[in-house]
This record gives sequence, C-alpha cells and structure tokens, in this order.
Amino acid sequence: MSWIVTGGAGYIGAHVVRALATAGLSPVIIDDLSSGQTSFIPEGVPFVNGTILDRELVEKTLRDHNAEGVIHVAGFKYAGVSVQRPLHTYAQNVDGTRVILEAMEAAGVRNIVFSSSAAVFGTPGVALVVEETAKKPASPYGESKLIGEWMLRDQATATADSEAPLRHTSLRYFNVVGSADPTVYDVSPHNLFPIVFEALLAGKTPRINGDDYDTEDGTNVRDYVHVGDIAAAHVEAAKRLASGASIEAAYNLGSGDGLSVKQIMDAMVRVTGIDFTPEIGPRRAGDPDRIVATGELAARDLDWKMRYSVDEMVRTGWDARRNAG
Repeated sequence: MSWIVTGGAGYIGAHVVRALATAGLSPVIIDDLSSGQTSFIPEGVPFVNGTILDRELVEKTLRDHNAEGVIHVAGFKYAGVSVQRPLHTYAQNVDGTRVILEAMEAAGVRNIVFSSSAAVFGTPGVALVVEETAKKPASPYGESKLIGEWMLRDQATATADSEAPLRHTSLRYFNVVGSADPTVYDVSPHNLFPIVFEALLAGKTPRINGDDYDTEDGTNVRDYVHVGDIAAAHVEAAKRLASGASIEAAYNLGSGDGLSVKQIMDAMVRVTGIDFTPEIGPRRAGDPDRIVATGELAARDLDWKMRYSVDEMVRTGWDARRNAG
C-alpha cells in the first residue's frame, strides 16, 4: 500500500515524501509542477504529472497504487497574492480538495492528512494561539484552508456509516524554513528566508518591514518551524490514521515562543558570515505584532518537537540554496 502526496515535488511536499520513504510508507507523488521541481523528486518514487483538479487522474492514481491514504500538500500558498487572485486560489485549494475527497470516496480510500495553515486564524489578538482560537482568516488563502478543514469534517460525518468512513486530520503550520535534504530548498519568492538568501547572493542588503512593533526588539514575532519537523509530523499523522488510533481534527504545529525578524537577521549574519545591517522599511498593512502557537496537542499525539535551533534553521536552508547554484 502507498501514501499519495499531492504537491510532492514542492518544497514541503518533497520533504514529506522523503520522510515517508524513510519510514517505509511508500510515497507516490501527484504534482502539476506549477511550483514544484522535478529535481526534488527522489529516484525510484512514482511520479504522476497532473493536476489535482483532474478527478479521473486522481482516482486512477489512488487505485493504481493501492493507496492507504492521501497527504494533501498541494495548493496555491501565497496569502498576499490570493487577494489579487481569489478565484484562482479557490479553484486550486477548495475545488482541488473537493476533487480529492470525491476520488477518495470512489476508490474506497479513507485516510487523509491535510496541510492547513495558521492563516485560518488571521490576526488572532492573543499571545498564544491554541487549536480552539477563533478562526478569522484575513485572505482568500486563509479562507480556502478553513473551507478545506470544513470539507473534511463534513465528509467524515457523511461517510460515518459507510464501508470506508473518512479519517482525517489537519496540520496548521506557520513559517516553514530550513532544509532536511541538501537537494531541496524553499523556492517561494514571498517567504522571508529565500528573500534574504537571494538578496545576500545578489550582494544586496535585506530589509525589515517595520521596527516599531509592540515586541521586545520592535520587529514582529512569528513561529518559525523547520521543514524536517513538519515532514515528520505528517508521517506520524499518517501512521496514526492508518492504525485506527484516535486523532484530533486539527493540530497547530507551533513553537510556543516564536522568533522575531531581528533574531532571524542576526542568525543570518552569524551563519552566512556576511555582515550586514538590514534596511528598515515601512510596516506591511495588517501585519500583527505577534502570532505564536502552542504545539502541545501535536507533541502529545504526533511526536512534534522543535529539533532545530534558529542557527540550524538558517544553516540548513542556506546550504541547500547554495548547493542549488
């Protein structure tokens, strides 16, 4: 039996694929390569080139590979851009998830791990986010992820008395960074780490958006979590679903304390050996002072822990990016 990984040629998905293979869980990738990279696909892992919007293709892949479950990582992940492209965001993230659930029901596949997002909370206004914190997404991206969680919940209810009742969990994570494989790196033009890496490689000075937030050093504070830890949590969730063990509908994969942008920049200087003083730009509209989540539930059920220091997060990401040339 296998686990189908949608978006398995992307930065996070490729790490999930490697973690599944290490655990002996036979990954199979579906990816349309809209943001994924063929170079991220490990040798020997089956790869289906196509979109998750193709119901026939998804169902055929589930059947052909005797799927035990799906780890659904694919999606349009750019919160800011989603404001300009809401219909595209909903097509990829809402319709895509619906198609996957339809194909799973038709093929009798009952387990799904859904890669959700901290964007479901919007600007929560609390010091520490927990799973029950009010959901107030501030972008079409966050809304699409919350709708995805609702669809899983409703489909589980609808299939509860069927031969293949849906078992599911949603993993909400925040700023995913670093690398657990020297051949895989973050290619997003919108994330802090690759923005800083590209600036440094081009001989430019990285920028901080605002230094007057209500935080200890004036820069905003976020959860930064290592992609290797994120991948490991997906595997633990898949194993828990397959075993029939009890599982929560959603888990926050948070650090519990967070890091400021200045702390990240200081680590960039230490690790890269490139001495720079970041430029200070204006605040971005709507950026809250602090968003940090607890990971206590995930620690209890999914062996979630922060295994990397901030310097190790930077070092692994920097080495993987430079390795790419």
